[in-house]
Amino acid sequence: MTFLDKLRGDKMPIPPRARGRAIALAWLGCLIAIGLLAWLHSHGQRAILIAPFGASCLLVFGFPDGFFSQPRSVMGGHLLSSLIGLLCLRLLGPAWWAMALAVATAVAVMLWLRVVHPPAGANPVIIFMTQPSWDFLLYPTLTGALLVVVVALIFNNVTRGELRYPKYW
Repeated sequence: MTFLDKLRGDKMPIPPRARGRAIALAWLGCLIAIGLLAWLHSHGQRAILIAPFGASCLLVFGFPDGFFSQPRSVMGGHLLSSLIGLLCLRLLGPAWWAMALAVATAVAVMLWLRVVHPPAGANPVIIFMTQPSWDFLLYPTLTGALLVVVVALIFNNVTRGELRYPKYW
C-alpha cells in the first residue's frame, strides 16, 4: 500500500445524522453554557471565556457519554494544558518551538493521566499568543471549565431521561 492509497481512506460511510431532539438539546445546552460564560465575562472583573470552551460545549452537550466529555477530562485537560503552557512560556520564553513543545507536552500528559479533552490542546497556544499571568489558571481556565461542567451536569441530567451524566468521575 502506498502513501497515496492511505490518503484515500478506508471508504467507510459517514456516521448517521444525529436525531432532531439530540441536535436541539446540544444546541440548547451550548446556548446556555456559552451564554452564561459570555454574560459573566462581559459583566465581570475577570476573563472567564476562551475559545476552546465552545468546543468543550460541543463535546459535553453533543456527545455527553464520550470519554472526552466527562468532567474529569474537561477539568483535568483544561487545567493541565494551561499549567503546561504557562510553565513552558515562563521557563522557555515565547519562542515558536516552546509553543510547539507546550502543546505536545500537554497532549502527552493528558493521554498519560487519562484526562484527554481535545479542546484543551488549544490552551497553550492561547497562552503563548496572549502571554497572560499565572491567574490564567484560575480565570478563565478553572472557572470557565467548572461552569461548563456544572451546566452540563444539570442540563444533561434534566434533559436525558434515565441516562446519566457523567459516566464516571
